[in-house]
Amino acid sequence: MAHEDDALERASYKPSPGLAVAVNDPVRNPELPPHRARMTDKDPAAMTRAVRAVYSLFYLSVAASIWAVAAYMIFPIESGRIVDIRNNNLFIGLGIGLALLAIGIGAIHWSKAIMSDKEWIEPRHATRGRDETRAGAVEVFAVANEESGFGRRTMIRNSLIAALAASVIPGITLFRGLAPQNSPENPNAGDPVYLLSHTMWEEGMRLAHDPEGTPIRAADVTLGSAVHVIPAPLAELSHHDGYLEEKAKAIVLLMRLLPEDLIEAEDRKDWSYDGIVAYSKVCTHVGCPVALYEQQTHHLLCPCHQSQFDVTNGAAVIFGPAARPLPQLPITVDDEGYLVARSDFEEPVGPSFWERH
Repeated sequence: MAHEDDALERASYKPSPGLAVAVNDPVRNPELPPHRARMTDKDPAAMTRAVRAVYSLFYLSVAASIWAVAAYMIFPIESGRIVDIRNNNLFIGLGIGLALLAIGIGAIHWSKAIMSDKEWIEPRHATRGRDETRAGAVEVFAVANEESGFGRRTMIRNSLIAALAASVIPGITLFRGLAPQNSPENPNAGDPVYLLSHTMWEEGMRLAHDPEGTPIRAADVTLGSAVHVIPAPLAELSHHDGYLEEKAKAIVLLMRLLPEDLIEAEDRKDWSYDGIVAYSKVCTHVGCPVALYEQQTHHLLCPCHQSQFDVTNGAAVIFGPAARPLPQLPITVDDEGYLVARSDFEEPVGPSFWERH
């Protein structure tokens, strides 16, 4: 009972007016050393040097961005030469990295050496302040602008704006490399529809194991297997002859199912042979290699974004972001029992974001 009486007494206690009540400070004094004035605050010449250093860093960023764009032009990767590709990646990367680094260092030096280092304490207030409070906020922004020197120091302001504007130019320039380029020999080669509508596959061309190029007999394809396939002539090409480019479009995945498990449209019943079907290995979402085959469910999985395709039903999309089925390669066998293509793909391979007719 004594404890309860004490608790009630403490709860009901109210200090007399004017009586000071000592409250322990919950935040311990860190006992930091006293603030020291910066050299730029004491020496106008030091401030001038700091300003000059900041806008010089920003202009260095501009120069680095321009260099990145120039490197893209000086070392074109369209040549296919390894040295050009290496130099292209190296110098573009260095240019972009230096441009961003210079902006970062310049901004830090600006904040530490030039901006005012006065301490600010902002009292808490309701979400929607009074008109006087909002007017005070506008004044605070004006004071911050004055202390940062952004509006007053035109060299810093202009150089920062130029650096930020120039920093995005290399990225925009790199998008140019995503578009196919025309060539004098084939003026239609730059058309995405043309580029992805035609591959190396031709009528009578044998299907071969990737990468050795050994032709495949139909009798050697076992039930439930999945074979990575390239056109047989592709193995004879060198990298300088466009081996990687042609392989990226023509790569195929070959599977054998029970013929009765296949659901085939009337106009595609002759595209398979004895339960053997061939589909483009290039995912129709963004072009990743579809290489995972689940033989129990007959599903193909793209590991990049988990699109799934039903092999029994024309590689139709059953899950994921892919927008259309995998293109099917019509196949048959030749007189020696080797699997051959009946024709090229009858629709563009690869991502669906390319324009398609």
